[in-house]
Amino acid sequence: QVQLVESGGGLVQPGGFLRLSCAVSSPFAFSSYAMSWYRQAPGKERELVAAITRAGGSTNYADSVKGRFTISRDNAKNTVYLQMNNLKPEDTAVYYCNAVLFGVNSWGQGTQVTVSS
Repeated sequence: QVQLVESGGGLVQPGGFLRLSCAVSSPFAFSSYAMSWYRQAPGKERELVAAITRAGGSTNYADSVKGRFTISRDNAKNTVYLQMNNLKPEDTAVYYCNAVLFGVNSWGQGTQVTVSS
């Protein structure tokens, strides 16, 4: 059974930054998982924010966060990160970590990010 635990959310002013972390525990090697971050704002559908391949060699981002967010992973620490810079009020959402292995999706419980002055 894979478990994902997010941390690092909180309240930040516009223009500020946060770094989210997602620690993964699994009977399978963390490096086997493709990892992503999603977010869901109130009244909206969950959307993909950023994704990273198993070895970390390739990433992709939603257009709305390109140039501001960076996804990375440390396979030795079983952790994926989302560095979020120049945060905007429209980034306010619950952020979820996602892991995919053999076509099976696993999710964390989510961490709230609120961008407000």
